[in-house]
Amino acid sequence: MSPRTATPRHYLMCRPAHFTVDYSINPWMDPAKPTDTGTALAQWDQLHALFQRLGHTVELIEPLPGLPDMVFAANGATTLDGRVLGARFRHPERAAEGPAYADWFRRRGWEVKDAEHVNEGEGDLLVVGERILAGTGFRTEAAAHAEAAEFLGREVVPLRLVDPRYYHLDTALAVLSDTEIMYHPPAFDAASRATLERLYPDAVLADADDARVFGLNAVSDGARVVLPEAAVRLAERLRERGFTPIGVDLTELLRAGGAVKCCTLELRH
Repeated sequence: MSPRTATPRHYLMCRPAHFTVDYSINPWMDPAKPTDTGTALAQWDQLHALFQRLGHTVELIEPLPGLPDMVFAANGATTLDGRVLGARFRHPERAAEGPAYADWFRRRGWEVKDAEHVNEGEGDLLVVGERILAGTGFRTEAAAHAEAAEFLGREVVPLRLVDPRYYHLDTALAVLSDTEIMYHPPAFDAASRATLERLYPDAVLADADDARVFGLNAVSDGARVVLPEAAVRLAERLRERGFTPIGVDLTELLRAGGAVKCCTLELRH
């Protein structure tokens, strides 16, 4: 097995300064269960510091009051070749996040397109080498896939999610390298499973236990894979493929339906 090579990445993150769960827009969110903003901040700080120790560049966007889910930076946009497709959120509770992220990019000189159709950024648009895997079924509209293909200039492969617990593509599938992914087959309809089997016959498959702890909401630099520490079997499968899994605790943020990837938007210049 050839050794894996890590590539330094450029990420955008948002501290969970206003994190709480006071509404419910996915099955993980229960406003009746108390959350602890201090714990969320401590867990997030550890992830932020880990990325820096691994040699990645991390920029920050200012968290805005009244937007508790703004910590989930991956949903804020999709970036590729210096272009930014802004997010357009399905639920009104998150609508203001899209313009906030778009403004951040515009102030820094990126070419930004305001989306015409609902898309929730890298939550549903995952860049894998020369293609984009695009989720739909719960949040991002199918029409947004064509919009992404035209603006970002990549082949877009549609995938339909069928389990409401895995409402974004990045909760059911993770990019490991330009040619490799890992995913949870039951999260997809039959046609999408067939597509993934054809494109990625050697993909790492996650079982129900690892999917439930958001093991697939992971970030890879081509060699190291940062994922929730509870996904122990998935970590072992990654070791068998030559990756180095690094477990982290983001259980407080999971109360809102997010983990490592949700907190991490990759900036592709």
